[in-house]
This record gives sequence, structure tokens and C-alpha cells, in this order.
Amino acid sequence: MHLHPVGSPAGALVMGHGAGGGVDSADLVGAAEAGRSAGLSVALVEQPYRVAGRRSPAPANQLDAAWRAVVSNLRAGPFRDVPALLSGGRSSGARVACRTAADTGSSAVLCLAFPLHPPGRPEKSRLEELDGVTVPTLVVQGENDPFGTPPDGPNRTIARIPGTHSLRNGAAVAAAVSAWLAGLHES
Repeated sequence: MHLHPVGSPAGALVMGHGAGGGVDSADLVGAAEAGRSAGLSVALVEQPYRVAGRRSPAPANQLDAAWRAVVSNLRAGPFRDVPALLSGGRSSGARVACRTAADTGSSAVLCLAFPLHPPGRPEKSRLEELDGVTVPTLVVQGENDPFGTPPDGPNRTIARIPGTHSLRNGAAVAAAVSAWLAGLHES
């Protein structure tokens, strides 16, 4: 865990990385900056397979179990006094956050580059994972993402920004996340 606390946090934002990357990707850094600017303490979480030096992700059930354990530890430790916890991540990390949102008591979910389907395989849709989230959700997606773009849905906002699946424009990600967080605060 890479903790980025703020004084007197309004809440906390916990985010995971994509399948092949780490917590230093431009979109995660931009989202973390937006969270801190909104008064949220931030934790960027590396999955155990990455910490062990492996590049290939573990199976979904192992990723989800590790995520639940990390969020539980954060809630019992550094984030025990925060009023609300938001979860999220990029790509694979976004899928994990969606699948575990109810179990972790997340008040909102932030998805960066949600991989709706494998490139060129729209019949292999993962929309069910997004549709299973019942709390407010933001999906920040590159306009030219070969993994597809999910539709708007109940409690779900889609922010399309220039780019592909890599979302290299951290400033554009930060702007989209900041606007969404401001809207959450108002409601």
C-alpha cells in the first residue's frame, strides 16, 4: 500500500492497478491527485502478484480476496475514522473494485479504463460486473479504447477523454474525477 493521507479527511479513496502495470500509471496518479484535492486520503494498492515480482495476474477470485483483505486492513487501521470509503482502479483493478464494492462497503466506485470486453471481442462483455455495482460509479474511458466503452447506467457516469486504454493524460483524468467527486459531495 502506498498511503497518501490528508489532514481531517472527508473520506478515503482506495485504488488498484491494471493487470500489467503498477500504481505509478498516469491515470492512477491523476485520480489520486484529484482525490487528495477533494479532501480524500488515498491508498494505491499493489496486488500480491506484483509485489512478488510476477507480471501475470492471479485468478479473479484471488485478486478479489486480496482486495477485500487490504480494504479490511485499511478500515481497521489508517482509514478507521474516515466517514466514507470509495474504491476503484484502472482496468483489471477497476473490475476488482466493481466485483467487491458491496463486500467492502464502498460508497462509490471509480473505474479508469474499464475493459468492457477484450479487443475485437464484444461478445465477451464484462458489463455484468459494472451493472452489479449499486453505488455511484464513474468510468473514465479513452475515446479510442479498443476494450470498448460501457454505456451510461443507473448510478453510472461515463467520462470520455482523449486517448486509448492507457489513459496517459493524467490531467484529463484528474479533471474528470474532480468534477465527479464535486458532484458526489453536493448530493
